[in-house]
Parts: sequence; C-alpha cells; structure tokens
Amino acid sequence: MSIQGLLNIKKAVSKLNPKDARDLGERQVHIALYGSNPLSYERMEDFFLRELSPARRQQSAASFSRDPHPATGLSYDLSIYDENAAAPSRALIFEPTNPERLVQKILDTHHDLGVSLAKAFPPFRDPFVNRVIGKVSKENTLFSLTTALPDVIPNILELPWAVAEFASDSAFLTMNQIRMAFLIAAASDREIGYREQKSEVAAIIGSAFGWRALARQVVGKIPFGGGLIGKAAIAYAGTKVVGLSLDRFYRMGYHYTKAERESLYMDAFRQGKNVAGRILSHLRPDLAARQAEEEEKPTIIVSPGERGGYPNRA
Repeated sequence: MSIQGLLNIKKAVSKLNPKDARDLGERQVHIALYGSNPLSYERMEDFFLRELSPARRQQSAASFSRDPHPATGLSYDLSIYDENAAAPSRALIFEPTNPERLVQKILDTHHDLGVSLAKAFPPFRDPFVNRVIGKVSKENTLFSLTTALPDVIPNILELPWAVAEFASDSAFLTMNQIRMAFLIAAASDREIGYREQKSEVAAIIGSAFGWRALARQVVGKIPFGGGLIGKAAIAYAGTKVVGLSLDRFYRMGYHYTKAERESLYMDAFRQGKNVAGRILSHLRPDLAARQAEEEEKPTIIVSPGERGGYPNRA
C-alpha cells in the first residue's frame, strides 16, 4: 500500500460528508392515505409498518394522515389511494395483491425520498438498498472505463463527480463505496459516520489496493487494451460485493461465509462484464467490437476473497 495511494484516497474521501446521508434519513415523510373503508386504511398501514417494533411502528405511523381534508392546507410528499377508492389519474394506487408494485413506482418517481422511506418502512428497504448497490456499482464501472479511455468524456449526470478531480481509480472507487456505506446504513436505520462506521470504512480502504492490483493483472495479460472489460468488471464486482456484504451485516448482524462471498463475487464479475460491455458499446463501439473478440479467449479470474480483501471481512 503506497503512501501516495493513501493520500489520493484521503483527498477523495474528504469530499464526502456523512451528514448528507444522515439528513436524508432524518427527513420526515408526510403521506396522505385515501381508503374506501376502515379496513382499507388498516390494510395499507399494516403493509408499510410490518415487522416494526411497537415503538418504531408508532414513530413511523406518525407519517400517515387518513383522508386529510384539503382545507387543512397541509402538503404531503405522497398521496396513496386504496384500489377501491376514487382516485385522480396517475395516482399512486395500493393493490393488496401486489403492493410491491407501488413501492417500486414510488422509488422510481421520488428519488429524494428513498433513504427516509427505507428507514421508516420495511417494504422500501430492500428495493432501495438494491438500487443503491446497483447504481454505485455501475458508476464505478463507468469510471473505470472512462479513465482508461482519455478521449471519452461521460455525461456529467452519469457520475456524481467530475472525472478530472481524482488522481486514481482507487481513490474514486473507494470514495464511492464509502458513500454507498453511508446510504445503506441510513436506509437500515443504523448510525452513520466515519467514527460510527470505522470498521466498515477501514475495510473498504484496505481492500482498495487489492482490487487495483487485480485489475492491473487482468489488463496486463491482454494486449492492446483487451483487458478493459475485465478491469471494469472487477470494479463492478468489487463494489457490488462490498454493498451486499454491508447489507447482510446491517440487516442480519452477521457476515457471509467464505463460500458465499466467493459465489457472490463470481456472479457479480459475470454481471460486471455484461454491464461494462454495454457501456463500452455506447462510449466506443469500435473498441467494444475488439473487446468482444478478446472475450472469446479463456481467462482466469481470482476472487479477491482469496487475497484477504473486504469480502472476507464484511
């Protein structure tokens, strides 16, 4: 682990403020419920408040208002209608036979509420955390490809920070994984911060150099940039395994076994190759065709779990 590498990571991490994730989680969501009868209200509330302790249930239930009158002048973040209640067009409809459809629709259309909804209401937690892991994994894949293709500048909306601000892949990937750790902790109703999550942050930083070494090894084995997809797939797989490991720990209180981590990594690596291939086809179709030819050749990928990286520790 080089001193310069640590300095680059320190500089990148300094751009993060765990208060941002904490504030998202502490935001109070106001939800108007419209039912067709008393049972419909209970049905909606029971779905959103399921699996909560009595005290936590009471706290989250404060977000709901049943059939509020417009004259109150209160504004609501969400207005949810039972399927049998009179509702305006394009309203959020609760279907008892498929309530998960409503959860996905809300997350699709109210990105700013994701953390607070996941923290307050269990049905939102897993879908939101999975979205965070997927999004950050794709961002790290895109960054890994972009830094290897200096003639390509991604849309500024595709990455949370400008590429030029970071001195190395490791710095960006590590910073983005720590940001992911803050968001998953917030959504899981856990304490957030460098001190509160010191073991998770230390593990992420410690694993950064293992991912970097493995990526260089893959690129070095294939000439003429043929290892770009493999390098980017490692960024994807490493980030996804970090996210899944954090999710398991915050959700269940214990870690994956070594065999489970190995399986997760290999599955994520295969997914990462597909994701990287699609991104590269968009950025550089000519190079993507060459990469596809190289991918026909057999390669051996060693899971970082054998190297003592983060997947073995979280």
